[in-house]
Amino acid sequence: MAKKLLDDFDTLKFSVSATTRKPRSGEIDGKDYYFLTKETFEDRVQNQEFLEWEEFYNGTMYGTIKAHVESELEKGYFVMLDVDILGALNVKKIYGDDALTIFIKPPTMDILEQRLRDRGTESEESLSVRLERAEKEITYADKFDLLVTNDKIEAAYSEINEAVRKFISNQ
Repeated sequence: MAKKLLDDFDTLKFSVSATTRKPRSGEIDGKDYYFLTKETFEDRVQNQEFLEWEEFYNGTMYGTIKAHVESELEKGYFVMLDVDILGALNVKKIYGDDALTIFIKPPTMDILEQRLRDRGTESEESLSVRLERAEKEITYADKFDLLVTNDKIEAAYSEINEAVRKFISNQ
């Protein structure tokens, strides 16, 4: 959905997240993620260089580099972030009505589990952690500006596209 939104809105830019995990096959540093060592990531945390960050999935850290977001905003772009619940709530706290938060919910936990298994990127342990985390995250859905159930991809995308279109036109 993110790629389609970027294709549909010229004024929308994607914020590449930083992570301490190793690149998956085909991933490119600076395009898919900024792949950092744990030490570099922690230094950046200490220097308050992240808009939001979190450590999870067996010690893996993810975060949004503040300077990248601010640079795109200064150029007049709207910046799309793909972040976890706490990251989204933190961004909303910082930017208030200048941020649109969208919670994309799976139709059921069973469907989410099958989707994750079909990707083939999760061990049984990490799958269990992700599903447990997803159950907790769903309890925060009412704190977002929009809740979309990702049952039928076309309908979910249409709902998100319309919300983004309205948000951009009102800014």
